Amino acid sequence: MVSLKLQKRLAASMLKCGRGMVWLDPNEVNEISMANSRQNIRKLVKGGFIIRKPTKIHSRSRALRMKEAKRKGRHSGYGKRRGTREARLPTKILWMRRMRVLRRLLRRYREAKKIDRHMYHDMYMKVKGNVFKNKRVLMESIHKSKAEKAREKTLSDQLEAKRAKNKASR
Repeated sequence: MVSLKLQKRLAASMLKCGRGMVWLDPNEVNEISMANSRQNIRKLVKGGFIIRKPTKIHSRSRALRMKEAKRKGRHSGYGKRRGTREARLPTKILWMRRMRVLRRLLRRYREAKKIDRHMYHDMYMKVKGNVFKNKRVLMESIHKSKAEKAREKTLSDQLEAKRAKNKASR
C-alpha cells in the first residue's frame, strides 16, 4: 500500500477542508500516488478521483422534540433541577409581576372613575402591604368597599332627611 499522505494534505489545502474530509478513490491509488504537485492534484479533483466528502448531518430533531415536551411541562421534576427554587424563579420577580398587575388595575380604575383618589391611595398602600394576593381578590375588595360606601351614603342621606323632617315639624 502506497502512502498518500502528501496527496491528502495537498488536496485538503486546495479543497479548503481538513484531511478527514478528503476522499481518495481506492481504485485509483497508483494514479493518485503519481501526483506530487498541486497542479496534478487539481487535475485529479477535476477528474473525480479526489472528492471533498459531504458534511455530516447533525440532526436537531431530538432536541426539538425535547423542547416541545419541556414546553408542555415534562422533564421538570426534582431530579432535573439544578438551581434552588429562588434561583429558578426569584420571589422578587413574582412580587414585581404582582405589584405591576395590581397597580395597573388600580390606575385603570381611577382613570375610568370607578374609584376616587382617596380609595385609590388606600388600596395602593394595601397592595404595597401585601394584603391582596391577586387581581381577583383586589377587585372583590374594591367592590366590597364601594358597596359599603354606597350603603353608608344612603343611611346618612336617610338620617339627614329624617332630621330635616323633624326640624320642619317643630
